[in-house]
Formats: sequence, C-alpha cells, structure tokens
Amino acid sequence: MSNHFYGYLSRMKNIYRWGLMRNSRPENLSEHSLEVALIAHALAIIRNKRLGGNLNAEHIAVAAMFHDTSEIITGDLPTPIKYYNPEIRTAYKQIESVAEEKLLSMLPEDLREEYLPLYNVDGEEERIIKTADKLSAYIKCIEETKAGNEEFRQALISTKKAVLDMKSKEAEIFLEEFIPSFSLPLDALN
Repeated sequence: MSNHFYGYLSRMKNIYRWGLMRNSRPENLSEHSLEVALIAHALAIIRNKRLGGNLNAEHIAVAAMFHDTSEIITGDLPTPIKYYNPEIRTAYKQIESVAEEKLLSMLPEDLREEYLPLYNVDGEEERIIKTADKLSAYIKCIEETKAGNEEFRQALISTKKAVLDMKSKEAEIFLEEFIPSFSLPLDALN
C-alpha cells in the first residue's frame, strides 16, 4: 500500500501565496512555512530566555512547519476573503480541519499519532505560531516594498499594526532587534 502524505507535502512548493497582489517575487507555501518555523522558534526562545517562559521551541518550530499544510488541499484563501465576516472564517476553519484530517489519513496508522500534536496546538503554542505567521507576512511586505512594489505599501502598514495589536512581547523584541536586518542589502549584513 502506498501512503501519500509526503507526496502531498511535497506539493507545498506549488501553492503560491498573496494571490490577489502583484508580487515582484512569488512566495510559495513551502518557503513560507520554513520562515514561519524559523520565526516561531525564535519567538519561543525569546519567551523562554527573556520573558520567563517554558515553551518547547523545537515542537513549536515543527508545528509551525505544518501550520498551513491544509492549503495543499484548499489552496491559499486570501486574507481579505478569509476574514470578511465571521461566517466565512468559521466555514474556512472547518474546511481546514477536514483537509488536515484528510492529510493525516494518508499516514500509516502507527505514524499518525506522532503527527496529531503538530496539528492540534493551542494556547501559548498557537499564539506563538500565529504571531510568527503575521511576522512572516510583514517580512514579505518589507521585501516587496524594498523591491519598489508599491502594491504592498498599505499591506506593510496594516500588517505591522496587526503584529503590534497582538500585544506579544516576543514580537516586539523581534521587531526591534531583528526586523531592521530585513531592509538591509547583503553587504550591510556583513
């Protein structure tokens, strides 16, 4: 019997984000998920080292890698549509859950239980991943506006506001200490 879970995951590179926006450089779901995982890991470490937290940064990073895998089946629904009203948001959450269940069903039974915790994060872990996801969107906006793409100018402003509205001390630290590097040319990073 063939198990298709990893075959489906390999399709993440074929799902493109920011579908309603003109992009100077397209971003696929695979690279987005890695960036979210890297940022979520950083936020968890910041929480633990500077804010008295006790999070499992490695588990959060891996869960962040899987946070949008349902989009392999559903596609990327643009944010303005996803959050248009509570009914659409609720319906989309249900669709995401069905897609996640479909993906998990593609694993052999003895491996499936190892993946369930990656899809069932809540509380502080979920908050860290959502914050990392929003920071990743903000970084995309920085990169696009830096490339001269005015299409992302308003998204840059509204996404930064959304990050600040999350009232995350970790995000505030990340914004202050790490985000400035994303606006610099390579030579300035040396």
